[in-house]
Amino acid sequence: MLRKFSRVGLLAMTLVMGAMTVAEAAGVLSIGRREDSSTFDPINTAQNIDFWVFMNVYDVLVRVDKSGAKLVPGLAESWDISSDGLTYTFHLRDAKFSDGSAITSEDAKFSLERVRDSELSLWSDSYKIISDMQTPDAKTLVITLSEQSAPFLSTLAMPATSVISKAGFEEMGQEAYAQNPVASGAFVVKDWLRGDRVILAKNPEFWQAGNVSLDGVEWISMPDDNTRMLSVQSGELDAAIYVPFSRVEELKADENLTLHIEPSTREDHLLMNHDHEPLNNVHVRAAIDYAIDKKAIVDAVTFGQGTVANSFIPAGALYHSDDNGARDFDLEKAKAELAEAGVDGISLDYLVNAGNEVDEQVAVLIQQQLGEIGITVNLTKMDPSQTWDMLVDGDYDLSMMYWTNDILDPDQKTTFVVGHDVNMNYMTRYNNETVKQLVADARLELDPANREAMYFEIQKLAKADAHWVDLFYSPFINVSRKGVENFDQNPLGRFFLEDTVKTAE
Repeated sequence: MLRKFSRVGLLAMTLVMGAMTVAEAAGVLSIGRREDSSTFDPINTAQNIDFWVFMNVYDVLVRVDKSGAKLVPGLAESWDISSDGLTYTFHLRDAKFSDGSAITSEDAKFSLERVRDSELSLWSDSYKIISDMQTPDAKTLVITLSEQSAPFLSTLAMPATSVISKAGFEEMGQEAYAQNPVASGAFVVKDWLRGDRVILAKNPEFWQAGNVSLDGVEWISMPDDNTRMLSVQSGELDAAIYVPFSRVEELKADENLTLHIEPSTREDHLLMNHDHEPLNNVHVRAAIDYAIDKKAIVDAVTFGQGTVANSFIPAGALYHSDDNGARDFDLEKAKAELAEAGVDGISLDYLVNAGNEVDEQVAVLIQQQLGEIGITVNLTKMDPSQTWDMLVDGDYDLSMMYWTNDILDPDQKTTFVVGHDVNMNYMTRYNNETVKQLVADARLELDPANREAMYFEIQKLAKADAHWVDLFYSPFINVSRKGVENFDQNPLGRFFLEDTVKTAE
């Protein structure tokens, strides 16, 4: 797996001064975010910090619309599905890469082969069902599945399936391409200043370039929430994402700003490393789940914007179940579970994303709440550029993370979180063979009622195992300066920057 590039601790003042030089040219949009990108290799990341940038650098065969509810044509202008549901024929539109070369069916095939077969791929399990791909001509891709698959078409909208240039990749090699790719989307990577910003420029070869207003976009890394909000308030940034809940009302009242509160599939949760004793004991994990007062956390940190989460499948999403055995806050039951576990003197290391206001607040609350049942929690604050690698390496006991769906179907998150894929069940190391088989079977079940029942059972089994602790659901909250229009993010997280317009304030 390609490692994230760690940042040297940049001072907040340096970041602010750097932002002051951004976007001086008209039509360049500057956006403040927490972390730096880690890669532009679509198959080799599971992080929104990467997806949300390269969704506008790459295009996919099939897109999800702005509502986040419907599949629409992308590089494939149409497709046909055989009567037996095994063969998908995609008809590609006339489109070019940023180097002027034609985007062909061979490029699409090559991109899907990488996500299915490469040892670098974090998403291979979802694409193993592809048994064959043929390219009868430059604009036709024929995909044959080994079995019928309910989520297959949805998976082609996944950022991991972004269409890359076969010729460019083979000439440059994986490492170079992951840093400076040939673009198939609205923008090209002009520069990547590690630990500081990713600089994008309009791609004149993009098949919808005539609709793109911006000359470029700069994604600027500002890990400290306060610094990021001050920078957009002062006009040093055009926009910022990850608005802290505590700043919503203040930013709403600023006549120079537009606050965007939009539906999302975001769920925040507490990861528990099942490889570490005593977290390998289900009674200890259940005790932690009972001891955490989710409602108190929601009230304290989300300022009315969040709701208590009870499942890894977000409320309102396909096949979400409220009847899954979710544990209510109950200290007596928590203590009983610890007694059943037969362990005491528990001390756990909690990995915290430094500078993330909500993460830091939740960590303190959980530390206090678990202290009520005799569990000592040691908080370790780390730069967000380092925490992902620590999760992958298993160098943690507890850590708060979040997830947003990337496709419409629940298969993606279910596979990643409890389906035993290459990501070690979101780095929790959770292990349940029955759940693993159910996830695989649900992917192939075409009857909606049967499939719903299978996902309901998966949620019950995972909850009984206390695979992690569901904390809260919340909307996307972003902010932009007046004069920035169409700064839209759909429920799956994609920013439609090809539609964004920046005018003088």
